[in-house]
Amino acid sequence: QVQLMESGGGSVQAGGSLRLSCSVSGDTSSYSCLGWFRQAPGKEREGVARINKYRRPTYADSVTGRFTISRDNTKNSLYLQMDSLKPEDTAMYYCAADVRGGGFCRGGSVSYFDTWGQGTQVTVSS
Repeated sequence: QVQLMESGGGSVQAGGSLRLSCSVSGDTSSYSCLGWFRQAPGKEREGVARINKYRRPTYADSVTGRFTISRDNTKNSLYLQMDSLKPEDTAMYYCAADVRGGGFCRGGSVSYFDTWGQGTQVTVSS
C-alpha cells in the first residue's frame, strides 16, 4: 500500500514559481508510476505530469516547458517544479500513484491512479 502527502502549495503572482513536494511511503512506492493532477473549481481533475520508475516524464501540453516533474526514491519523494505560472494554473494539486503498472505509467487518465494525496492549493494571481 502506498501513502501520499503533498506540500508546498501557496499563492504567487503570474510569472512566478512554486515547487510542490509529495512524500511517498509504502512497500511498493519505488515501483509505482507517480503523477501530479490538478482540479480547478467546477472543472474535472486533469493530469499535469507523470513519471515512471525509470524517471521518464510525460507532461500535459498545457504545462510542457514550464513544469518539471522529478522523483527521488532515496528520499521517498515526488516533486513538481512549476515556473512561469499563469492564472489558469490555479487549482488544487494532487499527487497520485499507479501501483498496478509495474512501475510503468499505463496512461494519464485519473482512472489509472488508485492512490491519492489530500491535495495542496496553488493560486496564481494576475
